[in-house]
Formats: sequence, structure tokens, C-alpha cells
Amino acid sequence: MFIIIVGAGAIGSNLIEIAARERHNVAVIERDPRRAEEVSRNYDVRVVQADAASAEALREAQVERADALIATTRDDATNLMAIFLGKEQGIPSLVSVVNNKEHLALFEELGATTMENPEEIVAEYLYNSIKRPQIKDLVTLAGGTQIFKATVTERSPLVGRPLRESGKQGKIPKYTLIVALERAGKLIIPSGNTVLEPEDLITVFSGERTTAGLIKRFTG
Repeated sequence: MFIIIVGAGAIGSNLIEIAARERHNVAVIERDPRRAEEVSRNYDVRVVQADAASAEALREAQVERADALIATTRDDATNLMAIFLGKEQGIPSLVSVVNNKEHLALFEELGATTMENPEEIVAEYLYNSIKRPQIKDLVTLAGGTQIFKATVTERSPLVGRPLRESGKQGKIPKYTLIVALERAGKLIIPSGNTVLEPEDLITVFSGERTTAGLIKRFTG
């Protein structure tokens, strides 16, 4: 896969590392000369030191070869222009960081896959790590829905009952789904007949923000 990465800041640098490790062909567009030089020195990738909000920069990055473009800068105007130009050039996959939620619709109109305000997501993740240490990998999705992992204990009211029965009795709230569980190192996709056991590591989708009461139902 040929990937154009716009911006070599914190997010962009990690993307470059991942893409290079996976042996993808990568072109990086970075306006800052120091960052561009650092990327060129550390990775075997094509580096274009230029403003990404220009068609010329994309041409230098060999846009005609690109399978995907990922815009990662902290400036939504630059990201939006890069996505717009990428769409004009027919790049199949367009992805962008969106720093201001008010700009989200503009990116969506261009057909871009978006990630809203990554700094806020990281901050919320860290906050939940101390507020709710019983759960792991909590991610907030659009509309306030959340996905998280939790370890079931013997004190959970869900242990020993089929999930369908717990749902009918209201022990599992409406709009809450257990989408996967890990047991003894094996991944299980649960059905209504699945019975939870202590030490199961479950992945939960919650249709609304996670509460202490919901966590207690799983962890006891």
C-alpha cells in the first residue's frame, strides 16, 4: 500500500513508524524543515518539505500512486485542504484528524473517515484510568457511546446465568451488549446462551456513557 501522511508531529510520527514497520510505501508531507529532516534521517520514506495545502506538494509526494492519505496536523484548515486535494486526485481512502468538532461536517462532506480531537480522547482515557480502574481500554465513540473491557468476578450478578436470561431480567441494561469475551486465552463471540464465568475478560458496548452502577454489574 502507498500511504501519504500529512504532518510529522506526534500522531504523524507514530503513523510513519507503524507504516514503515509494516513495509508500506510511505510519503510524508511536513512543512517544518526540522521535522522533515528528522523523518528523512530516521526512515526510508519519501519526504516532501512543503505546505500540504497545495497541489504541488501532493504531486511531489506522487499522489497518483497513493492508496490512502492521512492528515494529522493540528490545523483543521490544512487537513481539510489536503483531504479536498486528495479527493480531487481520486485517492481511495481519506482519513483525517479533526481538532474542532464544529469542522466535522466539512470533512464528512468530502467522504473522509475522521477522528475527533485526539488530545481530548487521550485525556479522557487517562482520567478514566484513575476514576474507574476496574475497566480497561475505554473508548468514547460518536454520540457518547462507549466501548470498554472489564474482568468479571464471582460477585457479579451475571455470573452463572445465560446472557439472554440476564437481559430479560434487566440485569444487563438496554443498549448494552457484551460483544466478545476472553476465557483461558481464547476469544469467544458470545450468544444469548453464553454463561459468564469469573475471570472472563469481556468487551462491552454501552449505548450511553458508562456509570459506576453498570461497571458494578460486571465486576461485582
